[in-house]
Amino acid sequence: MSTWNYADVWETVADTLPDAPALTQGSRTVDWATLDRRADNVARWLLGAGVSRQDKLALYLYNCSDYLEATFAAYKIGLVPINTNYRYADDELAYLWENADAVAVVFHGVFAERIEGIRDRVPGVRSWLWVDDGTASCPAWAVPYEEAAETSGDASGPHRVRAPWGRGPDDLHMLYTGGTTGMPKGVMWRQDDLFARLNGGGFRRYDEAAGLDGIRAELAANGPGMTLLPACPLMHGTGGFTAMECLSEGGRVVTLPSRQFDPVELLDTVEREKVNGLIIVGDAFAKPILATLDADPGRWDLSSLVGMISSGVMWSEETKQGLLRHHPGMLLVDAFSSSEALGMGTSVSSGASASRTARFTLGPDVRVLGPDGTDVVPGSDTVGVLALGGRIPVGYYKDEAKTEATFRVIDGTRYSVPGDFAEVAEDGSIHLLGRGSVCINTGGEKVYPEEVEEVVKTIDGVLDAVAVGIPNERFGEEIVAVVELKDGLPASSVTEAAVIEHVKARLAGYKAPRRVRFVPTIGRSPAGKVDYARHRDEAAAWAGVDA
Repeated sequence: MSTWNYADVWETVADTLPDAPALTQGSRTVDWATLDRRADNVARWLLGAGVSRQDKLALYLYNCSDYLEATFAAYKIGLVPINTNYRYADDELAYLWENADAVAVVFHGVFAERIEGIRDRVPGVRSWLWVDDGTASCPAWAVPYEEAAETSGDASGPHRVRAPWGRGPDDLHMLYTGGTTGMPKGVMWRQDDLFARLNGGGFRRYDEAAGLDGIRAELAANGPGMTLLPACPLMHGTGGFTAMECLSEGGRVVTLPSRQFDPVELLDTVEREKVNGLIIVGDAFAKPILATLDADPGRWDLSSLVGMISSGVMWSEETKQGLLRHHPGMLLVDAFSSSEALGMGTSVSSGASASRTARFTLGPDVRVLGPDGTDVVPGSDTVGVLALGGRIPVGYYKDEAKTEATFRVIDGTRYSVPGDFAEVAEDGSIHLLGRGSVCINTGGEKVYPEEVEEVVKTIDGVLDAVAVGIPNERFGEEIVAVVELKDGLPASSVTEAAVIEHVKARLAGYKAPRRVRFVPTIGRSPAGKVDYARHRDEAAAWAGVDA
């Protein structure tokens, strides 16, 4: 039985590679010894503030080195780090921190005014650490993060801080996810399960039987790991989990200083920092990167880039092929995962070929279950739901009903079943259809939005698209394609008729939209997620029907 704890792993990295770079943002790079020391000091400050075992520490931050440093501090003393979506409004923030039982919050200064307005609604939060971002002075009710990170240490005391209750493999990492509907819910991962599930997701895989000694030997023999740039937010699983795995492998995480995605800044950073792995979320990132490369071919040296990984939202084959023209030597990876189910499947493209959109190879421990509860026969055209066994979360925090609905015992084995539907091809690969909660029922036929969206996004001039169902007297629901065009293109450049015919030429007729609504922006979250409920309501109002 393994006993992984992230603090143990990262301290082992710091002891073995103290001078290796761990975190970079802009011109500032922190080595592993410094990261370890500063995380110790923040942990010591939190202990002084009266935290208890498995108390929750909320991270209300844009991408920055302090995000991962504070996470390390939480692990060291057995606290549970909680991600906070920086786009949340007052009610969502108050709900999240109250639901999570947060006792402390680390926040960027730009959020001080919003916090001021809801502090009386989150009485459980007793401590506030203010991260200076140049936007405002530290409020009287908070303590500067740098004060904790640099002055909390006791030079005469032990190097490493320890909580009286210790730490262990059952310590939680909790990821709040909003999904496509409903209020955010906290997915509880045992650190041991999470580490085992992510192990090998980067450039090296540890022998789990060898434990920390094996990690020490691997790092001593082969040196630091990869340099990773999460272009997507650390507050979501795609960015956060890959960064955690990178650090576990003795690597370096690079974050961008800007808070708005800038493909020029990203490509400059890839070249300057010799980035090996780039983490994005679908075409929302990939298309602007490709457009920038196409506009100035040869400007950037991308030779250090081994792989570009996307998770959470599929990206189109055409975009992949375009990126590979600029750097045929890299791998482009679709990692099909969710907060509740890591490692469901992968789709890998290289310079030799680009994988077909939504076509994935199943990961270990994955089954596709048909309506009768048995495994879908490959090539049968039966639609099934994906179920992941093995290392999976404990459940949802303080929500037994949702836990029972998602984490099910099937044939004596516990599975995570988030609701993703797929067909199984004769070769065993899966064709993703989308999440069942947003499935459209038109004339008795089920249509999965992502299937329609991926076809619409292949139209020249289309930047992004969403498919929703609105009420229809005859068919129950009809499909509306919500389309965002590339910058500078007039609406007349892509017509409603052209979109409908394009889909009909590639999918069954009933899957084609009956209407097309052009919008200035789809309005995806930083993690690439779509608010389907909002788009459904807006499309219904636009069409003049009651949602």
